[in-house]
Amino acid sequence: MKLYFSVNFGTKVGQRLVLRLFEDKTEHRDYDLTYSENNNWTTEIDYFSKSILYKYLVVKEDGEVLEEEIPFHKLNLPNSFKEFVIFDQWNLKNFPENYLTNKILHNRLQGFQPAKQPVVKKHTHLFRIEAPLYHPNWQLVLVGNVDALGNWDYEKAVELSETDYGVWETGVEINSHQTILYKYAIKDKNTGKVFYIEPNENRWVFGNPNKDILYVKADHYFKFDNHTLWHSAGVAVPVFSLRTEDGFGVGEFPDIKKLGDWANETKLSVIQILPINDTTANYTWTDSYPYAAISVYALHPQYLSIEKLEYALPKDLVEDYQTKKAELNALSLIDYEQMISGKWKYATAVFEENKETILKDKNFKKFIKDNEEWLMPYSAFCVLRDKYKTPNFNEWKTHKKYVAGKVATLYSPKHKEYSQLMLHAWVQYQLHLQLQDAVEYVHQLGISVKGDLPIGIYRYSVEAWTEPELFGMDFQAGAPPDQFSDLGQNWEFPTYNWEVMKADGYQWWKKRFKVLEQYFDAMRIDHILGFFRIWRMPISATQGLLGYFYPALPVTEKEFADRQIPFSYDRYVKPFVNDPILWENFGEFKEKIQNHFFDNHHNGTYTFKPEFDTQRKLTDYFKKESWDWAEEKLISLAGNVLFLTEETENGVVYHPRFNIAKTTSYKYLPDWEKAKLSDVYNDYFFKRQDGLWYQKAMEKLPALLNSTTMLICGEDLGLVPDSVPVVMDKLAITALKVQRMPSENIAWYDPKNASYLNVVTASSHDSSTLRQWWHEDRNMTQKYFNHQLGQYGTAPWDLTPELSEMIMKQHLYTDAMLAIFPIQEFLATDQELMNPNMDEERINNPAVFPHYWRYRMHLKLEDLKTKDRFNQKIASWVENSDRF
Repeated sequence: MKLYFSVNFGTKVGQRLVLRLFEDKTEHRDYDLTYSENNNWTTEIDYFSKSILYKYLVVKEDGEVLEEEIPFHKLNLPNSFKEFVIFDQWNLKNFPENYLTNKILHNRLQGFQPAKQPVVKKHTHLFRIEAPLYHPNWQLVLVGNVDALGNWDYEKAVELSETDYGVWETGVEINSHQTILYKYAIKDKNTGKVFYIEPNENRWVFGNPNKDILYVKADHYFKFDNHTLWHSAGVAVPVFSLRTEDGFGVGEFPDIKKLGDWANETKLSVIQILPINDTTANYTWTDSYPYAAISVYALHPQYLSIEKLEYALPKDLVEDYQTKKAELNALSLIDYEQMISGKWKYATAVFEENKETILKDKNFKKFIKDNEEWLMPYSAFCVLRDKYKTPNFNEWKTHKKYVAGKVATLYSPKHKEYSQLMLHAWVQYQLHLQLQDAVEYVHQLGISVKGDLPIGIYRYSVEAWTEPELFGMDFQAGAPPDQFSDLGQNWEFPTYNWEVMKADGYQWWKKRFKVLEQYFDAMRIDHILGFFRIWRMPISATQGLLGYFYPALPVTEKEFADRQIPFSYDRYVKPFVNDPILWENFGEFKEKIQNHFFDNHHNGTYTFKPEFDTQRKLTDYFKKESWDWAEEKLISLAGNVLFLTEETENGVVYHPRFNIAKTTSYKYLPDWEKAKLSDVYNDYFFKRQDGLWYQKAMEKLPALLNSTTMLICGEDLGLVPDSVPVVMDKLAITALKVQRMPSENIAWYDPKNASYLNVVTASSHDSSTLRQWWHEDRNMTQKYFNHQLGQYGTAPWDLTPELSEMIMKQHLYTDAMLAIFPIQEFLATDQELMNPNMDEERINNPAVFPHYWRYRMHLKLEDLKTKDRFNQKIASWVENSDRF
């Protein structure tokens, strides 16, 4: 079988085009293309399969790859021909057909049956295009300047067949030498009328007088406008926050069905939730933090419905269960510790009563076999965590280091821990069944589920125990100071060892995506900036401000010298403390503090004594000895440095401390030295890193995107480098626009400026709700009221339902792909339904760590579904903004 490829692509001198043909997604063979004229490249290949997978690359003369297509080209060729001329196009990622042909499209086209390829021997051309039409009543058609294509009469347009999700094809007979001009269009099946025609120039292809050769016009992308692109509206709510008649003091996986019923009433088609992985470290309220998973695969037992287990609760516990359930459901917020201990009590009782049957269950055995790679280490970890009463495997008496063969002894039915291990495995099986059932239910309603992928892992997690080589266990991840916290954030997660992960093609991440894809149609990547660079701190630091970006181009001692900066390790790297600083912080207690914590150099300066010379040492000391109000000031002084150090193969290098000009160390420098350090600071943070960070992101993200059919959305808030929007646009990753957190230096973001590849929202789980925000800064509120909402006079003291509704509509009536709002914001548009206690509605405050994540809806979903006037109001917004 002969394949003749032809592609038009502009290259520079010294560059050439290569076609990479894949046997599967890993094995490939490269073919050079030959340049003819007018940027046309061609090659000829002998190939013996009717299905072909390939991509184009731009390479230098020495073979270095400069650029490669991200999505693959996929063609299925008809059996009736042996020679094919394929007219191709360079396939960019940020064409809609590439990111919209995903699991959400599958949900929209319920019961889709792919059509047979409409090509027979008499045909001369196969027209193929990828156009994800989300409306089931829309039909793609083709019209052109020849009789076979209707001679530009749209009444005679040729219908294409959808041969796969979003893939449209038709065979046509045009056996002439005439150049064919044509366009694609969309027809309404109900009316039979064409209502949208591709804009701009006509497409074209050569006529084909040779009946033995099929011309394949692989157009790859349809020219949508904003109206014909998919838009949707959704609700964001943590599963734990759901309230129903069935819950045990917390939202559970089966409750997602009732959320789906309400979303269906309001014509919301996306449900967004927070991470749902197991975070059980200590069985205390600190485990409520959903981003500190002890396993990136296991589901959290808090979401288990005891009432929906495959086996009934023992009769002698039913009354006890109902009493406890009523007690917990009477609370306005979640009592995490009472709830989780109760769930384990009742789940264990069910397991013990039915253990013999459970262990023989074929479906349970299959679940174990299918998931044993992560399930068995997880179950063993849980048993050992409970046995030694800590998740810190460094403190366990046995199995401190994971050795698969030794840990496998726990899996033996004869081992005394076997029953406990199987309990954890069975709970995971039940969680899987309940979540899978809930997701299938909402899919039947045409609703998609968007999950949340945490950027980090918990320091004492299954993955840190079993695969420590993948992580930087000597470091901590976090975020620099921002609008949430002047001290930055220290999440205490280890960082990733990206070079090790890269060695096997990021399999760890791909496995993670595969498991998540069982449940989710879209995925929010938490802190996507971490794929460009991470903010990391040494273990000796407790505050986020003592971090630096990694990887980064650091400052060297040679650079200090070249810039004529008088670098001194003691002055620049060690905390700077002098008499005025001590007096300013401690006043009359200066001498007592000074004598206990510092060495005196008798020149007006001091250094911390060795036992107190890091934030971590001070924090650990204060756990034993209280110094009351002085503790925070001393920890802050330990961060009063100008530069942070990094040990590298080439010696010690330096990173400027964030907000260097706000330190008192900087304050006591002469002005000329301040100016020079300010130049270094600005160069480091705002100029020199972007090329490196672009490269690092492009190494990781394309591989991950190609491994999943989920729609990927990136949470890109914070200090955003210039390379981030460039990469996200190139890879078609939707960005997040929270109105109060603009990346630009402006007071707020106007949602009308959001382009298509965005998710717009009025607040997030990390922010206050709109009603709370209205009270945070009255001057800001007044400006927002007058300028953003276009209202006259003085802003009302409280945010009214009418103003809440106005804010919601300003987000809905935009070009953005998705408009997703926390459920609290929907309720704020109705005086009767809003929570009377707005301060109970905040989910997280990043400035407080650890924070108790315990928000729970004050209304039951069953009751909310009956609020017809309210539900119809929301449905009308969604429909009128073309998001349904």
